[in-house]
This record gives sequence, C-alpha cells and structure tokens, in this order.
Amino acid sequence: MVIRTDQAPDERQLAIITQQLGRAPRGIEAVAATDAHGTPLVLRMAPIVDGKPFPTLYWLCSDLLKIEISRIEAVGVIKSLEQRLQEEPEFLDAYQQSHHDYVKARWAYMSDAQRDEVAKLGYSDVLTERGVGGISNWQQVRCLHTQYAHHLCGNNVIGQWMDEHYNVQSCLS
Repeated sequence: MVIRTDQAPDERQLAIITQQLGRAPRGIEAVAATDAHGTPLVLRMAPIVDGKPFPTLYWLCSDLLKIEISRIEAVGVIKSLEQRLQEEPEFLDAYQQSHHDYVKARWAYMSDAQRDEVAKLGYSDVLTERGVGGISNWQQVRCLHTQYAHHLCGNNVIGQWMDEHYNVQSCLS
C-alpha cells in the first residue's frame, strides 16, 4: 500500500533514507510517498541542490522498488515503450501530458525565493521545459525509476503501464 504524504522526514525516516541512498541525503524537501509502515518510497526534491539545477522532482528511494524496476528495465522495456510512443499517438499524448503535469508540479512546489534563485542562476528553462527526471526529449523514456516515482505521486502513464503489466506495487506487500 502506498500513502502519499508530502511531509518533512522525521528522524527515523532520515535514517532509512540514508541507508537507502548509501549516503547522507541532500536536497530533500519532503517524503512524498511511504508504505503502510511509514518507510519512504519517494522523496520530493528541491529544484536547486548544491547551486545546480535538480530537475528530478520525485526521487525513488525504496530499495524494493528500485530492484523490481531494474529487473523490468533489464528486459528491454524502455525500447518497446519508445516504439509504442512512435506508433500510438494517444499513448504519446498521455506520456507528454505526464511530463506537463510533472513540470507544473515542480514549479508549483517552489517557493517565491526558490523561483527567484532559479531565475538568478539562469535555470528557469531547465526547470520549466524538462520533464520527468529532467528529460528534454518527451518522445523518449530515459529511466523507469523516475517515471514510477512520479506515478506514485501524480499522474504518469508509464508508471500506470508498469503496474498494469508488471504489478510493481506487489513487491511492497
């Protein structure tokens, strides 16, 4: 079971996140989704991390989900999804809408001070034009992990497809 939270991580969650990442976390603004036990699954990230743009709004941190999705990627699913995007205009439209939703959410989560910093540093284009996970070509699929992280926190057609065809969420039970 996935629970959308969008709350600052508590000390227990920070310890789990550190273990999941294998290092101290940077740029976390909130835990965006957890399992039923409060274990972080997805992090919501800051738009600027260490003075550089960080266009990945939703970061998948769950070890279980990362392993499961890596298995799916390993069988060549990205190539077949990109082929489907070329062949099915309605699937491409839904995929591009996922990117638009992601960009809109990333901008909406920013405070006025963050938007000012983004503009001052010259990163407005990066954060308003790059989609899920920072991808610039919205007809390609770069990483299923970022697509799935967005799926757990928003509307993402690739994540929906992954649950329909691979039942990814079942690895959490």
